[in-house]
Amino acid sequence: MAYLELKPSSLIHNFQHLDQRLGHYGKEWGVVTKMLCGHPEYLEEVLKLKPKAVFDSRLSNLAAVKRIDADVETVYIKPVPRRSISKLLDCADVSFNTEIGTIEAINAQAGERGTTHQVVIMIEMGDLREGVLREDLVEFYSRVFALEHIHVRGIGTNLNCMNGIMPSNDKLIQLSLYQQLLEARFDRRIPWVTAGTSVTLALLSKNQVPAGVNHFRVGETLYFGKNLFSGKTFSSMKDDVFRFKAEVIEIQEKPMVAEGIQGHNVAGETPVFEVDDMGRTSHRAILDVGLLDIAVDNLKPVNANFDIIGASSDMLVVDTGDHGRRIKVGDFIPFKVDYMGVLSLMNSRYIDKRIAS
Repeated sequence: MAYLELKPSSLIHNFQHLDQRLGHYGKEWGVVTKMLCGHPEYLEEVLKLKPKAVFDSRLSNLAAVKRIDADVETVYIKPVPRRSISKLLDCADVSFNTEIGTIEAINAQAGERGTTHQVVIMIEMGDLREGVLREDLVEFYSRVFALEHIHVRGIGTNLNCMNGIMPSNDKLIQLSLYQQLLEARFDRRIPWVTAGTSVTLALLSKNQVPAGVNHFRVGETLYFGKNLFSGKTFSSMKDDVFRFKAEVIEIQEKPMVAEGIQGHNVAGETPVFEVDDMGRTSHRAILDVGLLDIAVDNLKPVNANFDIIGASSDMLVVDTGDHGRRIKVGDFIPFKVDYMGVLSLMNSRYIDKRIAS
């Protein structure tokens, strides 16, 4: 059975590196766990690290976090559907919000419970996903500050998530200035200015993150060690927190060019064959994973001599090169897998999830 494997030693290494790095720059931070899809064993590995806060976009995932550690601070990182407010109050200490009507509804239900809920108000800074328009900020905050059972924890923004708009010193300065304006206008403290995500980390060493932006929420770089500006791995981080391993169910030497009248395959594609490959053969391994579980573009064989030929719904074909004669049915072939790939595998019930020993 194909399986996804988490390597605790690499996760610990990356967490400690980020904790030291962000601490050096005076930034508070928390771990984004949405990619883990609420998987209890993987969440336990993260919570062993004692993060100050856990961020997720699914209430069921935050509920799973609270079942493991009721004391860790949990943050819901998208506007909550109004029909889910009761669940929000059950499992989230803080939530990101952009709609005054929703915040008022949270306030009403929190009042019924005799409690207070904390909110971060997200600001539209150009990526055109969620966020209050900047010209509406003062009026928006004035209404939120009037709510008895709502506490404003912060101001924040999302960049690079929808339209690829990258964070910049100018945008981050703007956000920190909005916090200063609002604090002065309403004589209220707004603790978090949260615009730091994995994509923003590369700006720290360039002194492009103003002191006013004091909070980061990090997922992808924790799990992959990735510099999202360069696309490469940070030199002092690990890229092997996750590895995917698929079992060989057939290994044979076959022609490199298909035979017969060609149409579209199950993915709607028409593969192209090289004329130079006519009459040639290669050793091809068929693996027990397919497009139902993960897209081919999200996988890369650890062995650089292997090439992914293609996939159908339930099987993946790999050219094993000169290693073909040494591979046998039942062997596992390891793959590097990216963020979207892990997300897909986590959502597949056909893929086993394991902790490396």
